[in-house]
Amino acid sequence: MHHEIVQPHLRHLCDLDVELGTPIELGDGPRGRRRIIPIVGGKVAGERLNGRILDLGADWQTIFADGTAELDTRYSMETGDGAVIDIRNYGYRHGPKEILDRLARGDAVDPALYYMRTQPRFETGDARYLWLNRIVCIGSGARLKDGVRITFFEVL
Repeated sequence: MHHEIVQPHLRHLCDLDVELGTPIELGDGPRGRRRIIPIVGGKVAGERLNGRILDLGADWQTIFADGTAELDTRYSMETGDGAVIDIRNYGYRHGPKEILDRLARGDAVDPALYYMRTQPRFETGDARYLWLNRIVCIGSGARLKDGVRITFFEVL
């Protein structure tokens, strides 16, 4: 028997305003320029997920020769009702060289002019949020002067 495959849909999960510390430059590695960007705080707001980003984590970034940034983050949040949730978020940011140069200078750039997409994964042992351990999400983001704004969507 043949069944139609369900087409995925997206449902808003939350918006994150992530505060970043001063990047730590590691220099050129075998895959590109390496740097660690501390994640020092922020907030999470959504209908089903709210809280604050803890001063605990970083983005271990690799910048490839073509300017593409490979984003590899791990950080934690605490919900308004006290649950701690681990977030691992992997993705890419790329675009035209002149746009990436403006981002690197800290200029305000319309996020529609570049690509910044991620694949967040959540882990928690708090019974109220176990559903986060079993969902697939995507993120769409914007690089700001001292932070990142990212929206996570649950794939249904």
